[in-house]
Amino acid sequence: MSSQAVEIEILGRTIKVNCPVGQETALRAAAADFDNRLNELSQRTKISNPEQLLMFTGLNICSELHNERKEFNNNADSLSERIGQITETLTEALQNQPQR
Repeated sequence: MSSQAVEIEILGRTIKVNCPVGQETALRAAAADFDNRLNELSQRTKISNPEQLLMFTGLNICSELHNERKEFNNNADSLSERIGQITETLTEALQNQPQR
């Protein structure tokens, strides 16, 4: 898979990162989201140290991701359980059908 250098801006600094061809828009959107989160945290907490901003924002994102994964797994388990119940109900219904 080929990649190309894409410029993004984080905390006022422009950096080039390699990106798979065709994913440039997604990378720029992710970088803009990350930069917005950094700036919002800085304004909300008055933290100005870039390393601290990066660390806390990264931790916040990881926490959100962890919660989303947990919710996804819970939903998947619930869905799997519900599918099992429906399968049992259908199996019983088919077994109780009169023979033709």
